Order: sequence, then C-alpha cells, then structure tokens
Amino acid sequence: MNLKKTFILSLALLISINLFAQQKTNFKFDFSNGKNQPNYTTANGAGFDFGTSIKKDSSFYFSVDVPEGNYQVNVTLSSTHGTFVKAESRRLMLEDVQTKANEFVTKTFIVNIKDRKINAKESVKLKDRELTKLDWDNKLTLEFDRYVTLKAIELKKVDAQITVFLAGNSTVVNQEDEPWAAWGQMIPRFFKPGVAIANHAESGLTLGSFLGSKRLDKITSIMKPGDYLFVEFGHNDQKDKGANDGAYKSYTERLKLFISRVKEKGGIPVIVTSTARRRFENGKMINTLGDFPDAARKVAADEKVALIDLNQLTTTLFNAMGEDASLKAFVHYPANTFPGQDKALADNTHFNTYGAYEIARCIVEGIKTAKLPMANFLIEPKQKFDPNQPDEFAKWHWPLSLRSSVVKPDGN
Repeated sequence: MNLKKTFILSLALLISINLFAQQKTNFKFDFSNGKNQPNYTTANGAGFDFGTSIKKDSSFYFSVDVPEGNYQVNVTLSSTHGTFVKAESRRLMLEDVQTKANEFVTKTFIVNIKDRKINAKESVKLKDRELTKLDWDNKLTLEFDRYVTLKAIELKKVDAQITVFLAGNSTVVNQEDEPWAAWGQMIPRFFKPGVAIANHAESGLTLGSFLGSKRLDKITSIMKPGDYLFVEFGHNDQKDKGANDGAYKSYTERLKLFISRVKEKGGIPVIVTSTARRRFENGKMINTLGDFPDAARKVAADEKVALIDLNQLTTTLFNAMGEDASLKAFVHYPANTFPGQDKALADNTHFNTYGAYEIARCIVEGIKTAKLPMANFLIEPKQKFDPNQPDEFAKWHWPLSLRSSVVKPDGN
C-alpha cells in the first residue's frame, strides 16, 4: 500500500512539474484593444518593461521571463500608419504592417532566446558591454513602435525549427543601440516560422576570440542535425600579428576547425566573406581586407561547403550607391543627431539600419544562389535583390528605438 501511495505521489509530482514547465514556456496576454492591463508587470514575470506602457505617440516594451529556446510569437495588432516590431536587441521581426482602421491582424514569427550556460561547469565568457544586453538576459522582450494598437500576444516554445546560428563580429551582431546596426539583426524579418535565427556574434571578435570565449562550444552544445552555422570574420583577424597568424595560416586553420565542429553535430556550415569597408579611390571601392576574403573562398572550395561572397556583394552594393550616397549606409551623422551626441559620427566600417538592411538582402540572395534548403522558409522567395540597384535611401523607414549611444562598437 505504501509503495502504491509513493508511486501515486511521484506521478502527481511529475505531472505538476510538467505543468509548471508548460506554464513557463506558454503564455497568452489580452490587451483589450490597446488598454494597459495593470496586472502585466515584470515583477510577476511578464509585463511592460523599462518604464514604458501602451500610449499613443510612444514606443513601448513588453517582456516575458522564459528559458532558453526558440519561441513562436503571435501578435494581434492594428496599425493604419504601418508598424514595426523588434525583439530583444533590436532584431527586426515585422516591418511596416498596415491595416485598415479598427482591423486587426495576427502575425507570427520566431524569436531565439539564448543563455550563457554550456554545461554544469562552463559558460560563455561575455564582454562587459554584453552584460546589459537584452540578448543575454532571461527575458523575451518585444519592442513595439508608437503606431500600433495591440490586442494580444501569445508565446510558446517550439522545438521543430531549423536554427541558423550566426558567428561573427560587429558587422553581424545584434547592435543594442541606435544608430548602429548589423545584418544579423535584420535577417529574421525575411523568414517565416520554421527558421530561427540565433545570433552569437559580438563586436570586436576574431575567429580566435570567438573560440576562446567558448561561443562555438555553446553553439555546438545545442546544435541539432540540420541546423546551420554562418561564419563571417576577417575585419579584426587582420590585427592578429603572431608568427602563425594571417589569412592563409591561423585564419584558414580556424575556419576549417569551425567547419569540422559543425559537421560533427550534423550541422551545415556556411562561409561568409567579410563585408567590405567603405573605402573609395578614384570613385571606385578598393579592398581593405587583404587576403582574408580570398582565404575564406578557398576554404569553402577546399572543404566543399556553401559560400556567400558578401565581400563581393557589398563591394558591388557600395559602388552602385557611389562614394557620397554610400555614406547613408554607414554611421555618418552630424553632431546632435542623437541624444548626447555632441560630436559628428564618421565610421566607414559599421552600418546604420539602412545599410544593415541592404546587406541582409544581399545575404538572402546569397542563400538562394547557394541553394540552401533553408531558402524554403523565406517569406518572399521570388523577390529579387540586385546589389547593383539598391533600395532608395529616401524611401527607407525605421522607427528609432529609445536607446542610443555615441560609443563606437569594438572592432575596425
């Protein structure tokens, strides 16, 4: 009899644990057509965040405490002006969603949530600047711009997703603050559910420091067969000056190590050549990355893995824009454009949101050209982008997030 009672109690405990886990990864929130609900507070694990709430003419944040994983997010909203939704550190999830007055639509997208833990003894070594990033906290944060009436949010953890991991530097990372941006935070906007983008890039990193901070260990600890790893490095690797450093030495060896580690997990490695720096001579772009793009191409060919030649694509893109107009794709702003910015910003390596978006479109074309199976999950698979014909800057629209910084990201 005691054994039977013990079994029943154990079964009940197991059921309660499973129910608790489900409660922590599945959520529904009703906003009653845009009215702030007072019980939605972050003190209870979900609610309006960073001192914001639903108000006309004001952006707002909503956060939910969740464990690591991929989450399907359904948002039911209305916007006659066209609204944007971002996640975590300004990842673009929805762009310019427009409705008729009093008409509501439900949009669905996938948000990846990561944490530092690799196993019981190891964790990713973060930089100080990452310790306050929304990408590394224990919450899923959604950012809504002011032109939205929000009716409902639903979240649920989903395992049946192809996870596309990104390894790279400041040209790839999810930049936290305006006006900085990178292609890795724009690329989620182009994929429907079925693909989750997990951006593990960080400013200032090389292949070596990515390895040393255990970021590749983290990725391979959770990678499933059929997942991808996109690898883009080169800008900062140029500064490595050891006896074995260089494009055809340590850089090549480490790229091959990344490839072998991913293949061991049944993953699909994709080599991405470095984005071009903005450098013109006699009206034409010149290469400032030495042999690193060529070395990456050679590794992809030797190892028979997919290549996206982003260096060539962005060189074409900036040539098409021209020497003066290409300034609009980078962080070039006169003083006092952003709060606390008392000096002009002039950076020919790091992109603003327009530049990052155009480069993400180059990546999408590279995915299609390489015939990667993940292309089946593109929202607009037939849409073409020719870097010789970039989108007009005058037509670019991006609602600014509340946070900005004059501090240049690490790296060059």
